[in-house]
Amino acid sequence: MTWKEEGRRRKRLCVQKHLNLPDNSLPRPRTLTNQEYEEERRDKAWLTVGITSESGHGQNGLLDTLASLYHASSTSEQRQMTVLVHLADSDPTWLKRTIFRISSLYRSQILTGQLLLIHAPPDAYPTVSNVQKEISQGQIYSKQNVDHAFLMSFATKLSPYFLLIEDDVFCAPNFVDHIRSKVIGRKPNTWVLLEFSNMGILGKLLHSKDLPLLTRFLLLFHKERPLDWLIRHFCTLLAQQSPILYRPFLFYHRLTHSTFTNNVTDQEQDLPCPDSLTGTVFTDMRFSDVHSPQAAYTLDESFFWSYNVSTGNYLILILNNPANLDRVQVRTGSIMDGKYILEKGQVELGYEPEGTPPNCTSFTLLGHLVQGQMDQIILKSAGSEVSCVKLAVNANQVGGLMVRHIYIWGENAEVRRNNQRYDKW
Repeated sequence: MTWKEEGRRRKRLCVQKHLNLPDNSLPRPRTLTNQEYEEERRDKAWLTVGITSESGHGQNGLLDTLASLYHASSTSEQRQMTVLVHLADSDPTWLKRTIFRISSLYRSQILTGQLLLIHAPPDAYPTVSNVQKEISQGQIYSKQNVDHAFLMSFATKLSPYFLLIEDDVFCAPNFVDHIRSKVIGRKPNTWVLLEFSNMGILGKLLHSKDLPLLTRFLLLFHKERPLDWLIRHFCTLLAQQSPILYRPFLFYHRLTHSTFTNNVTDQEQDLPCPDSLTGTVFTDMRFSDVHSPQAAYTLDESFFWSYNVSTGNYLILILNNPANLDRVQVRTGSIMDGKYILEKGQVELGYEPEGTPPNCTSFTLLGHLVQGQMDQIILKSAGSEVSCVKLAVNANQVGGLMVRHIYIWGENAEVRRNNQRYDKW
């Protein structure tokens, strides 16, 4: 055992004694027989994804989050993952409706044990005195902390690792494999918490073996501090002094209506859905498998991520067939805080593709980005027979770059020509 591991063990025992836990309350390593190992490997998932939800958060948020979890994970990833949802509301109508909706949509996952729903009855929560009822902020802390204590307590033996998210998020594609690669890349016993988002409690990865201790810690201080503060302090007690934060982030909050209206115009709120013209996105910028170039040309909430881009770099959409375009919209940067925009860039339309893979031989400037954004109506003369939409970088830029989407409106040029012939007949 190294001196770092010994120091961590002593820290753990100090916390254990401070919380008045018995010596045998923490799991001790032991040697497994081959048969035991195989049984444990078959029965346990690698990762438990924990979510707490209640009626005030809205039912659709939870359903959208579950849809994103399963949509963003491959079949092999889903076999490694158990999703645990704590329905933390005492309203029987909401509970019944939510259970019915989830069981209707995810019957197979429930039957195979890949999706678990739990509920703690109201009398399981700490009693609240009249004095405490007047301290609304403390009560908010208490409810959230106790909700998550129940969630973590149940998750302890489901898998080796526990990922905490919230009920209003979307997930990056293949997030399980990405998290696993980061865990494998770190030495064992050198971390308590890995973070895959910088927002509150979202995207926090823990060892399941630490959950019993963390559960007791949350229950002991449930009225004192918010959950994110307690988790960080818990890590400090177990000798992780500095956060370990991975970029690009794998989890983002979904937009509420009020947040959305603060970031778009009234005209954009009424914008019709973009057209799904098939095409492939290429780039000469560095990128990860999680946020690939193609992610910029989807109708979901995935995005393209790069960093330290240079003048002349590009992201180009090459359509499978020429199209007559009416409108192009490009959005860069985080919608939550405005970071990671393309500070100086322009959008070009390309024509007459050649080569394999094809690339356009001529381009015309459509417009420059303003504060990382562009939404441009296209004149008929410029929008005819377009084969490429190119986002070009006009200045060196240090740090991250997020391209949320490239949306286009129009139709296949050949289809339009055929329709015009038919109208003449």
